[in-house]
Amino acid sequence: MRDLKSITRSTVEQWLTEIEALNVSGRLPTYIPKLAKVDPRDRGIYIQSLHDPGDGWGEHDVPLMSVIKPFVLLYCLEQLGREKIKGIVGNLPSDYPYNSVEQLQADQGFPRNPMINSGAIALCSYLPGYTSIEKFERFRNWLNDYGQTELFVDRQLLASVESLPNQINQNLTQILAQSGYLGSPESVALDTYQQACCLSSSLEYLVQLGLGLVNPQGKIQSEHQFWVTELMQTCGLYEYSAEFASLVGLPTKSGVSGVLLSLVPQQGAIAIYSPLLDSMGNSVVGMALLKRIATYLYD
Repeated sequence: MRDLKSITRSTVEQWLTEIEALNVSGRLPTYIPKLAKVDPRDRGIYIQSLHDPGDGWGEHDVPLMSVIKPFVLLYCLEQLGREKIKGIVGNLPSDYPYNSVEQLQADQGFPRNPMINSGAIALCSYLPGYTSIEKFERFRNWLNDYGQTELFVDRQLLASVESLPNQINQNLTQILAQSGYLGSPESVALDTYQQACCLSSSLEYLVQLGLGLVNPQGKIQSEHQFWVTELMQTCGLYEYSAEFASLVGLPTKSGVSGVLLSLVPQQGAIAIYSPLLDSMGNSVVGMALLKRIATYLYD
């Protein structure tokens, strides 16, 4: 296996040129006004191995959206313990899209895994604190301390999300409450979830969070690290997770902002931003680039 640090900027630029020559197409998430207005040509990448300085270029601050979900899970595991979490959310891949009401109904209101909306909303309802602001701020402060990062709320994005209430997420939250899987009122759970998804970060800081999962250095329990990375592998890309795991083999989480965080076990982490999405909500160019990177590393 090649070293992650051997990937140069010129090599990545060559791969991007080859990918774009294929005339890849995708869509922007029109249901979030601010994300629907971004330049589809925007790009960003940051790569860092465990014991070497990182390198990156492109977009500096990007909304994390669902890429925050592994860290919501990690925080809950550290604060509440695995046995408690196992009673709140499952660990099975989803058969349906990330926001599927049908999946939650088929599972009698028990969220399939923490990487889809229902699972993350359920976990957010159990974050320590009473109000949504208190729950969220405790989480954000813990995460910034854990990763030595400076994640912040994109207030414009949060206002954009709140300007068009997401009926599907409201339905998911209602089903969770009716099924007994919420730890706080519906409005508190959903508000906490929306604030968490509107956290923004530089790609460098996102990679630092990823490095903490590759090599925790005693900051988190090893069983929690294992469970989070395993769920990124099996559930992080929704319905595409199983195929991606067999083709690429890197634990990865995507967000509808076009961000991807990928872990290279025992080596480092990669963050990519490219906003055009495929039908499953994953970055088109980002996924293609990760395949090139994995082929290079494992060839």
